Amino acid sequence: MSTVLFFHAGCPVCLSAEQQFAGALDPARYQVEVVHLGEQKGRIAQAEGFGVKSVPALVIDGQPFHINFGAALADLK
Repeated sequence: MSTVLFFHAGCPVCLSAEQQFAGALDPARYQVEVVHLGEQKGRIAQAEGFGVKSVPALVIDGQPFHINFGAALADLK
């Protein structure tokens, strides 16, 4: 099973992406953890470590995938 992190900031773009992408992944293949960086600022460094530049973004098996531009990580600090 692959681990997926879905990083977002709670904005409308992020919430739409969560519904479209994170909810569409097969739970038999992917374990999804949703991380709201607006509420969990301590995890911004983790997102940066994976190469996430903006949210919303999925990190699948350590590889970042930027979905759309909702907010830059620098704006969340």
